[in-house]
Amino acid sequence: MTSPTAASPWHGQAVPPGWPSPPDPQRPPRPPGRPAPPPPPLPPVSPGRVWSDFGCWPDPLQERLLQHRIVIASGELGDAAATRFCAQLLTLDAEGSGAIQLELMNLSAGLDAALTVIGVLDVVRAPVRAFAAGHLRGPAIGVLAACPQRRAHPNATFTLSEPRTGFNGTATELTAHEERLASMLDALHQRLAAVTGRAPGEIREDARRGRFLTAAQAVSYGLVQAIAEASSEPAAP
Repeated sequence: MTSPTAASPWHGQAVPPGWPSPPDPQRPPRPPGRPAPPPPPLPPVSPGRVWSDFGCWPDPLQERLLQHRIVIASGELGDAAATRFCAQLLTLDAEGSGAIQLELMNLSAGLDAALTVIGVLDVVRAPVRAFAAGHLRGPAIGVLAACPQRRAHPNATFTLSEPRTGFNGTATELTAHEERLASMLDALHQRLAAVTGRAPGEIREDARRGRFLTAAQAVSYGLVQAIAEASSEPAAP
């Protein structure tokens, strides 16, 4: 039994987009078996900002800072924060070649997160100028060391220290974890040694002892190049 053809609900009106319409008599039918032509390419899209949290970040102040190519990192740098941090750096790098000002404020970091940011800083083409404020400790100091230009605000302090880690697993998994941790620590100590001109063994021993540095001592240590001073340039409108 043949079912009746459903009547069109549009009663002669314009067919909405996407609604099946009768074939166009002016267009020749496509031969059977031939695929449909590909859709036209989309127009190029200029680089845009990438945000991980659409609910509360970035706020207008953050947006204005990014317009001036200033990135602020503060508090605990975990995996999620490192992802946002890298997204800002890569976006600014894609938007232009001007210098990026990186403000590190009271920053601590997990070893994985710090090495992730260090890896991105190594491939950013724009020059990065880092400024340290407050207290930086542990692997977060490696983020500072990855920047070619480094300054410390007069109140900045630093603590070379080993990262805190925790792991639950079998003995075999624990052995593998310790080997991976030792490899990452070696990479971090090598980076600090290259920047400061000191031996990796000295860096490792200072981190084991939790060596503390003031801003002036950090200059002597080679961690930063100078203490930041007030800019003589007029503020932007």
